[in-house]
Amino acid sequence: MQQDYTISAIATAIGEGGIGIVRLSGEKSVEIAEKCFRPAGGHRLSECTPRVAVFGRIYDEEGRFLDEAICIVMRAPHSYTCEDVVELQCHGGPLVLRQVLGLTYRLGAQPAEPGEFTKRAFLNGRLDLSQAQSVMDVIQARTAASLEMAAGNLQGRLSEEIGNLRQEILEIIAHLEASIDFPEDDIEEVALGEAELKVEKIYGQVQDLLGSADRGRILRDGLRTAIIGRPNAGKSSLMNLMLGQERSIVTDVPGTTRDSIEEYVNIGGIPLKLADTAGIREAENLVEQIGVERAYSYAREAELVLAVFDGSQGLTAQDEAIWQLLGQCRGRIIVILNKSDLDGKLGQEDIEKIATEKEVEEIYDIITMSAKAGSGLNELEEAIQRLVFGGKIGWQESAMVSNARQQEILRKALELLEQTRVTLLNGMSEDFVVIDLRSAWEKLGEITGETIGEDIIDEIFSRFCLGK
Repeated sequence: MQQDYTISAIATAIGEGGIGIVRLSGEKSVEIAEKCFRPAGGHRLSECTPRVAVFGRIYDEEGRFLDEAICIVMRAPHSYTCEDVVELQCHGGPLVLRQVLGLTYRLGAQPAEPGEFTKRAFLNGRLDLSQAQSVMDVIQARTAASLEMAAGNLQGRLSEEIGNLRQEILEIIAHLEASIDFPEDDIEEVALGEAELKVEKIYGQVQDLLGSADRGRILRDGLRTAIIGRPNAGKSSLMNLMLGQERSIVTDVPGTTRDSIEEYVNIGGIPLKLADTAGIREAENLVEQIGVERAYSYAREAELVLAVFDGSQGLTAQDEAIWQLLGQCRGRIIVILNKSDLDGKLGQEDIEKIATEKEVEEIYDIITMSAKAGSGLNELEEAIQRLVFGGKIGWQESAMVSNARQQEILRKALELLEQTRVTLLNGMSEDFVVIDLRSAWEKLGEITGETIGEDIIDEIFSRFCLGK
C-alpha cells in the first residue's frame, strides 16, 4: 500500500562517522534521488539494477558538488517498507548529511516522522505490530540475552504464539456457532464440553505468556538494582568488579561515596541498572545526609538489593541500620558476605539467624565473596540468573512479552477468558460463551495490530527514532 507522499530522513546516528545514510521511501523516491545523484558510469539512476550499490556524486539544484556517495535503489515490494526505497550513503559528517537531506526536501520529499519507515512496513504488511515494536528493542538491546529476545520477536516468535492462540479461539467459536445454527443435531452439550477443556488450555497458555512479561521487561529495560551497606564494607569494590572498571571511588576512608552512582552492567546476559549508594551511617554534613537519604529511597524501590556486609567483622550498630532498611525493601535481596580473603567473623548461619529475628523475608541468596580479590562473582551471576529466569531452561526459544502495552493486553485477555470460564461454569448458552470468546480474540489481536485503532498505532510509532 503505497503512501501518497515520499518521506526522507537521516537513518544513521547523529555525530561524525565514516558513513552516513539519507533514506527515502515512497513512490517518488527514485525520481527525487535521480535529480541529485549522478552515477559515475553515466547511466540514469532509474536504469540501474535494483539492490546493487552504485558509486556516484551528489549535486544540488544549481549543479554544485556536495559529496561522493554510494546509492542503492530497492524497488517495491522488495524493501524494508515494501515501497520504493533509496539510500544515499554519504560521508558521515553532520553538515553534509543535513545538506543532502535538505536537498531531498527541496526536490519533493517530506520530513519523515519518528518511526515512519517502520510504520509503513507495518501498514504495508511486511511486519505486524509486535515485530515492529521489537525493532526498537533490537536497537536498544544492552546484552546478548536482550538482543536474543528482541531478535526472536522480530522474527515473529511472539506473533506466532498469539496467532496460534487466536486460531484456537476461532475454532471454538466456529464449533459453538455450528451448534447454534443446527440445534437439531444435538451437539450443544458436546460443543460446550469441548469448549470448556480448550478454554482451560488457552487460559494456561496466556498465563504463561503473561508470566514472561517481567523477564522480558528486565531484559529490555534492566533490573533496577541497589548496592547497600555501611561505609567501607566493599560496595564500590563490588560495583567496580561487576563493571570491570573503576567507576566508583575506592578508598579506606568511610563515606567516600556520597551519592548514588548509576551504571548498566551485563551480568550473565541480564542488564542490571546498578546503583552504588552512599554508605548507610550517621551523616556528618548536609551533602552526606542527602546521599544517605537517596540510598534509603533507591533501596526501597529497587527490584534487587545487594546488601554488602564485611564478613571479616561482626555486626556493628551501622549494620543494624542496614537490617532495618532491608525490612522496608520491596525487592528481592541477595546478601554479600564480602572480604572472604580475610579471617571470617560473620557467616551464612549468622545471616539466616538475623534475618529470622528481624523478620526480613525477601532474602533470596547469601553469597560469600571477595570483591577486592575478584572471587565469588560467578556465584553472584548464577544467583541473579536463577532469580530472573526462575531456573527455566530454554527460555531463549520461548515467546516473551517485552513491553507494558503487550502485558496489559494479555492481562485484559486473561480477564475475558476468566469471564468465559465463569459463563461455561454457570451453564449459560453458547451465545454468551461466543460473545466472551470473541472479545478475548479481538483483545489478543491488539498485540499484532490486527484489531487496533489508528490513534494507538500513531502513538506507538511516535516513540521510535527518526530514520527508522
